[in-house]
Amino acid sequence: MVALDKPLPYLNMSPMQLITALVILIVGWILTRIIVGSFKHGLKKTKLPELVVEFLGKFLSALLYVAVILLSVRALGIGVGSVVLGLSAVIGLILGFGMQDTLTNLAAGVWIAALRPFDKGEYIGVAGYSGSVHSVGVMATELLTPDNVLVVIPNKLVWGSPIVNYTRMPTRRVNVDVGVAYGTDLNRAVEIAMNLMRSHPLVLDEPEPSVAITTLADSSINLQLRAWVKTKDYWTVKGDLTKGIYELYGQEGIEIPFPQMDVHVKDMPG
Repeated sequence: MVALDKPLPYLNMSPMQLITALVILIVGWILTRIIVGSFKHGLKKTKLPELVVEFLGKFLSALLYVAVILLSVRALGIGVGSVVLGLSAVIGLILGFGMQDTLTNLAAGVWIAALRPFDKGEYIGVAGYSGSVHSVGVMATELLTPDNVLVVIPNKLVWGSPIVNYTRMPTRRVNVDVGVAYGTDLNRAVEIAMNLMRSHPLVLDEPEPSVAITTLADSSINLQLRAWVKTKDYWTVKGDLTKGIYELYGQEGIEIPFPQMDVHVKDMPG
């Protein structure tokens, strides 16, 4: 029968130390889950955004897991100071090989959570990608595209790139471009477009909708319908106005021309 307090062969530790370390790992893992869950539940009762709550929860979880591992190592009879020194050496080696991206991503994640350029569920464009914010982790930000594709972007790229937040503001302006043929009665074309926008139930009265003549192009005079809407109604109104102006101009005999080019041929003598 093996004594629990006697060192094992080839190992400078006893079975009791191994059991103790294993118990610390298991209990520590359970307690960490409970503490982090309670911590996040308490933060959700405050006015902090969900994105910040999730980030702080992940950060606390990482710290507690490190503490549990260090306690387990100490239970095995290994000096914690030597472990920390070893970890420092490993970190130094990683940085020496130019892999400091981990720390950069961590720092960027802290800035994102603190300054909140976007919140969970908002639709943003960043680093060449667009989608709804799914989560912000310690190392990366996750976006969910409209076709349900998950995009994971390192936090350093998010923080180091221009961020376009399409849904932060309560209202947005819908712009619909349309071209009419030269010779068209512009006053009539503008009137039809204005009536279309004013009659739409989702277009706001203030700011008032407007029509601008934007360009005298090669084949058309370009108009732009400008209507203010609630942000959640943006795509609905944009689709309705695009379809509506096409149909109304067709009914009123206002031509929306194709791109065209006039070629004049001259006969040369002899």
